[in-house]
Amino acid sequence: MSKILTGLQPTGAITLGNYIGAIKQMKELQDNYESYIFVANMHAITIPQDSEELRSNTRNLIALYLACGIDPNKNTIFLQSENPYHANLSWVLECNSYFGELSRMTQFKDKSSKNANFTVGLFTYPVLMASDILLYDIDYVPVGVDQKQHVELTRDLAERFNNKYGDTFKVPEPLITKSGTKILDLVNPSIKMSKSSENKKGVIFLLDDLEVARKKIMSATTDSECVIKYDMENKPGISNLINIYVSLTGKTIEETENEFTGKNYGEFKRCVADVVVDFLSDIQEKYRSYLNSTIIEEILDNGKNITINEAKIKYDLVKMRIGLTR
Repeated sequence: MSKILTGLQPTGAITLGNYIGAIKQMKELQDNYESYIFVANMHAITIPQDSEELRSNTRNLIALYLACGIDPNKNTIFLQSENPYHANLSWVLECNSYFGELSRMTQFKDKSSKNANFTVGLFTYPVLMASDILLYDIDYVPVGVDQKQHVELTRDLAERFNNKYGDTFKVPEPLITKSGTKILDLVNPSIKMSKSSENKKGVIFLLDDLEVARKKIMSATTDSECVIKYDMENKPGISNLINIYVSLTGKTIEETENEFTGKNYGEFKRCVADVVVDFLSDIQEKYRSYLNSTIIEEILDNGKNITINEAKIKYDLVKMRIGLTR
């Protein structure tokens, strides 16, 4: 079975849009690939983090993904910082990387242009990302189009090392994931639902209070036509609610339009709100049960043991190839 690897940064909160647009696809991938999922807490510190908040966010993130259906029996789940070979290999790869290629990385250019005092880690983190991938002979890296550049750099570094020192790394392929349904801001349906939105009334977080989430749906921006019809160009607000409804119920857009023929927006919003609240209630109940158990520690301990053993084999080969052994 082919291997895939996904990294999750333990920052911020997860929205309903994140679930529908990305996590649902991760659940599908876990059935078809040998899947590695790691919490990229080393990547997170390229910008300042509060230590207690970072620790808390790490555990909360794992609990929430488990609650969303990420199966620890189908994924090797581990904490990046608990495996020293990620940083060790990153240094070797940095010594085989060029300043020019790293300075051309799109995310570095974007983030550094907004902050004159950016860290060296912000510059070199794509090499750490390459190390994350190359340690485990990964076949495919699921990415959106905006992340493809990082996989291309990983491929370049793997091929450069292999050509110079002999066949060592598997050269991974980007797995461009089919874009999940894009969920829009409930207040301003011209933009994507985002945890960084200034107006939180337009964003549903998976850990929102249930009545708060219901009110957000009920006050969502729609239009004056009062016809429940899917038309993203002319009716983005109601179309966005239809997308939420079909994503959580499994119904089609056509079935939804037929179901609510002759109904008004208030009736439709109440049904969408009921579906969302039921979904969030189930997620939150599972989330709390994971947080109050020892399963997260057991999962991370298991993942640490598996990945350290596997990474050591690869790193020892790298050391031998470049002459870092006695």
